[in-house]
Amino acid sequence: MDGVGESSESGNGVSSSQSKKNGSFGEDDSDRCPKQVSPVRGGGSRNTSPLGRVGSRNTSPSRQKVIKTKPRGLDEETAATFGKAVHPDVQMEDSIWAMLPEDLLNEILARVPPFMIFRLRSVCKRWNSILQDGSFLKFHSQVPSHGPCLLTFWKNSQTPQCSVFSLPLKTWYRIPFMFLPPWAFWLVGSSGGLVCFSGLDGLTFKTLVCNPLTQTWRTLPTMHYNQQRQLIMVVDRTDRSFKVIATSDIYGDKSLPTEVYDSKLNIWSLHQVMPAVNLCSSKMAYCDSKLYLETLSPLGLMMYRLDTGYWEHIPAKFPRSLLDGYLVAGTQKRLFLVGRIGLYSTLQSMRIWELDHVKIMWVEISRMPPKYFRALLRLSAERFECFGQDNLICFTSWNQGKGLLYDVDKKVWSWIAGCALQSYNSQVCFFEPRFDASIY
Repeated sequence: MDGVGESSESGNGVSSSQSKKNGSFGEDDSDRCPKQVSPVRGGGSRNTSPLGRVGSRNTSPSRQKVIKTKPRGLDEETAATFGKAVHPDVQMEDSIWAMLPEDLLNEILARVPPFMIFRLRSVCKRWNSILQDGSFLKFHSQVPSHGPCLLTFWKNSQTPQCSVFSLPLKTWYRIPFMFLPPWAFWLVGSSGGLVCFSGLDGLTFKTLVCNPLTQTWRTLPTMHYNQQRQLIMVVDRTDRSFKVIATSDIYGDKSLPTEVYDSKLNIWSLHQVMPAVNLCSSKMAYCDSKLYLETLSPLGLMMYRLDTGYWEHIPAKFPRSLLDGYLVAGTQKRLFLVGRIGLYSTLQSMRIWELDHVKIMWVEISRMPPKYFRALLRLSAERFECFGQDNLICFTSWNQGKGLLYDVDKKVWSWIAGCALQSYNSQVCFFEPRFDASIY
């Protein structure tokens, strides 16, 4: 996936090749993420002179339509100053920048993309210590989010590896994950800058939460019924807390009560046992303080209300000929269903539905263009993963190592630029990089 290909709902595709650069907190993995070389712009560049080609159109300034523009939000005087050429011989005065007020420096650094700040730590001891400073974290919590990222986690020779793809910067970054304990753990998910893992420390089931940017982690207390459970983590940034919800046993034990961990209380609380249902997928979606799971019997959804601690059934029938479905949480109250329609021996298509909470029915809102579907899933029985955040839906193929992104609001499909995703054993989720996300 060397470029970014985008397509609107009409199916017309526009492909563009962009040069990417690999950043990392440690060393770049050049074998996995080769840098792309930009085309040479020397003697092979296009001649745009009016006299350069015989019979070419006259493009002299007198014939061109001049459109005056200015940077958004700037007045005329500021725009004129903004547009002046910067002379290369202008030098930065070290003595001036060394006396930069602390609060102003914190505000400047808080607006730097999080992955770039790690490169600035080596500038001086002062900048390195500022990242743990309370005033910097206060400024950082007030600036807008960097934007969505994709976190890919896998193990190479039992060594945890992690790479993050910044969608705004279209760049992959390697994050060292050696700070985690040597357990046999797997990725649960991410929320609000924190990442949750669960796994086995010997024969003991454990759950841990970490912040990859600050390289901090901690183990959660043992659950009342300490077995491998289906988990999901949700972060409340306004309250500076998080919760972990444990539903049924992954081996199908339906007698276990639902447990909820509260970081402010540092305890697991027991809640209602999920009613006897046949789940058709272990994937869960959380939106509007509610947790949703798909069920086959009774057909529809099971919904868990975090505020009351009770389960209830929603009789939302699935679309006909649905082969496999994934629940994806959108912004506010939006809940999506993503899946393939058709039979394994016939032509298939990937479709997206949204739950109508009033009519309690799934309404189709989009279909994956055939060219993307054929490139993502070459075999009819091929498996794929699907997850979402902020009305963005990501598709990954286990065998193809590709990633496809769909923007529900803009109705645009695009390949994930840069390097291919890891092998079949990699785990992927959306990730919001934040320094102020606390594990306590």
